[in-house]
Amino acid sequence: MSFQVFGIPVSRGVAIGRAVLVASSRVDVAHYFVPTAEVESEFDRLLKARDAVTHELQVLKADLPPDAPHELDALLDVHLLLLNDEALVDAARLWIEERHYNAEWALSAQLEVLARQFDEMEDDYLRERKADLEQVVERVLSALAHAQDKGAPGAAAVVARDFAGEDPLLLVAADIAPADMIQFKRSVFQGFITDIGGKTSHTAIVARSMDIPAVVGTREASRLIRQDDWVIIDGDAGTVIVNPSPIVLEEYRFRQRQAELERARLARLRHTPAITLDGQRIELHANIELPGDTGPALDAGATGVGLFRSEFLFMNRNGELPSEDEQFEAYRAAVEAMRGMPVTIRTVDVGADKPLDRMSVNELRHEHVLNPSMGLRAIRWSLAEPSMFRQQLRAIYRASAFGHVKLLLPMVAHLSEIRQVQDAIRRVKQQLDDAGQAYGLVELGVMVEVPAAALMLPLLLRHVDFISIGTNDLIQYTLAIDRADEAVAHLYDPWHPAVLHLLASSISQARAAGKGVSVCGEMAGDALFTDLLLGMGLNCFSMHPSQIPSVKQRVLRADTQRLAAAIPRILESEEPGRTALEALASQRLH
Repeated sequence: MSFQVFGIPVSRGVAIGRAVLVASSRVDVAHYFVPTAEVESEFDRLLKARDAVTHELQVLKADLPPDAPHELDALLDVHLLLLNDEALVDAARLWIEERHYNAEWALSAQLEVLARQFDEMEDDYLRERKADLEQVVERVLSALAHAQDKGAPGAAAVVARDFAGEDPLLLVAADIAPADMIQFKRSVFQGFITDIGGKTSHTAIVARSMDIPAVVGTREASRLIRQDDWVIIDGDAGTVIVNPSPIVLEEYRFRQRQAELERARLARLRHTPAITLDGQRIELHANIELPGDTGPALDAGATGVGLFRSEFLFMNRNGELPSEDEQFEAYRAAVEAMRGMPVTIRTVDVGADKPLDRMSVNELRHEHVLNPSMGLRAIRWSLAEPSMFRQQLRAIYRASAFGHVKLLLPMVAHLSEIRQVQDAIRRVKQQLDDAGQAYGLVELGVMVEVPAAALMLPLLLRHVDFISIGTNDLIQYTLAIDRADEAVAHLYDPWHPAVLHLLASSISQARAAGKGVSVCGEMAGDALFTDLLLGMGLNCFSMHPSQIPSVKQRVLRADTQRLAAAIPRILESEEPGRTALEALASQRLH
């Protein structure tokens, strides 16, 4: 039966494929294909892990003290029964043989099938056994990981196989952490669907950076969609169509082909300078998460990196922070890849929906119990970890010897924060001088994403070289809306008069002070806002590489003087969104 699920569109385009349901706790399980010749050995790897866990449970059962509760002995019996039930490991063999899933992926896929069956049981006792099944699977996954660490074949050892013609795969989960999203850059999934999330949550941002269709905030998708269902993701409308009819399927395949033709047409603008009709040169920079993202940025025609999210170097590390040398190599790789073009490195911005594995119990309490968006995050966290912060600053300054580097501070709200950073920079420079290590001239900038920063901008501009407006957080804090909460997502409004006034005044004040200004939030990459920002006087946009072609097309067709004439009317309007569409369109028609 075909049905639809509605959510929030966060990454445009259409994806068609089979659903892969993954519990949030297992999103980071390895997902890769195994060649036909290795199917038997892959299943044997799963059997060995199952046998290892069986032995482990049998030892635990034998070592129970005489006075141990009977329930504990019975629980171990239940786990042994589940572990050796043909509905688990034996059934996982089909995923390995027919779909060529690796052992971890096959086991997780079968778990999702069985978990759904447990959820539908009427008997409370049987329904509650799902938790036992999940615990058993976690043990087997741990055994697989342990065996792989000892040298068993794993994802790194698998010979790449051409799976052209195989069914595309779409991931469905309750939620995906930003750190897990980084794994998607090397994954087999061509789109994803989550139950929670908002348009500018960091998970959504990473999806856009990968240029794959995604819908979040569906609430019920992971419960309604079944493993292996055929699914269409309409990333433009925020619609998920499950088990579509042949007619609907063909319609969306046609849309996919049209989108590919449009991307090919826009790609021809790659080497065209972004100059408006009235001769204004506009810089189109890229937002990146890892050094390897510079390749797609250059391919898209980026003229620099406007935002290097350094926090992604700190994630998925099992509690360890990257060393100074490791950071230096990453920053240098990005700087050298950009061939003299500017690279703006934002200091680590953790907290809120991007916690680190190593955060303390107290910090995690704040992350999960209090309001994480207003807690110990971004520059506040860096200043609270002076040793870590100086290490990052040294790595950034060392990389500046190899190209044009700019340093960006997130979530600044106090002048004292800038002064503390400047003190740290002086110490770092002295340390590098003492060690005889080279470094270049590094411009210092702050992100304007807290209303306080926008309102005290004239004061801040005396102490920095440039500003970068992070519209995602600026809108969130201005409107008091958690941008990751789908319950209030409809109130997240980039066209809100307060937001537009803060944007216009920030751009105007920075330009009047002779300081650089860019926008690196999602508004920069949305072609609907290109005319508005150009009219406000913005001449530097930073966005996901995939968004550069469509924004460049708007720039090439724009006359900034005409667009500027429409801005006062928009700012004075009670409905600036509607007024902007009318006023800016009329300026284009003249």
